Order: sequence, then structure tokens, then C-alpha cells
Amino acid sequence: MTKLIKRGDIIDVKITGIQPYGAFALLPDNSTGLIHISEISDKFVKSIASYVHINDIVKVKVIDFDHSSNHAKLSLKAVDNRFRRKDKKLVYKNPRKPIVETPKGFLPLAQAMEEWLKQGVMEEN
Repeated sequence: MTKLIKRGDIIDVKITGIQPYGAFALLPDNSTGLIHISEISDKFVKSIASYVHINDIVKVKVIDFDHSSNHAKLSLKAVDNRFRRKDKKLVYKNPRKPIVETPKGFLPLAQAMEEWLKQGVMEEN
């Protein structure tokens, strides 16, 4: 008896076809799935064939599974760190100075608000 596949499972699948928009896969329970191009890698994917080939066995994560059609949405990048973007630290050429709160805070704005509202009403009329 085959295990019921559900969202979040990490499984091995066999790549059965490649299209410009994704790779089709055969799941262990003989249902089908698609690894959409956006789920291949965080990096720009020019060609899916540069990541997977027909008959490759790859480990994927099940993003969603439709039991009525026995079709899965799969993700390669969710499992394999080679296809994830490395976090880049932002480094500024001119480091920014921290904002220093004024002693009065927003009080001057609150005090000026009433006058601004009066001006706005007068300009509309």
C-alpha cells in the first residue's frame, strides 16, 4: 500500500517531461506533479534543463496536492539549498546616521494640525 501524499511532504520524484514553464514529475504513488519554473530556483532560470533532466530522480517538497485529479504542485528550491539565493548583506557606501528623536516628538505636528485643517477647509470653499 502506498503512502498518501499530502502538503508539506518531502519525496523523491522522477522527472518525466520538461517544458519552458516547468518540469513534470511522477510521484511514488504514480500520480503526477509539476515543478513550476518559479519553484526550480530563487535565481533566474533561463533553462529548466540546466537544473533537471528527464529520468532524473530529485527530492522535492509537496506544496499542494489535489486528490481529485491526483496532481501535485512541487518545489525543488524548498528542499535543495543549492537553488536558494544566498542572503546578501546591504552595505551602504555612506552609512546613514540613526534618526534621533526630538524631545518634543510629534507635539509640534499635533499643534499645527488644527491650523492646517482650517487652511484646507478655507481653500476648498
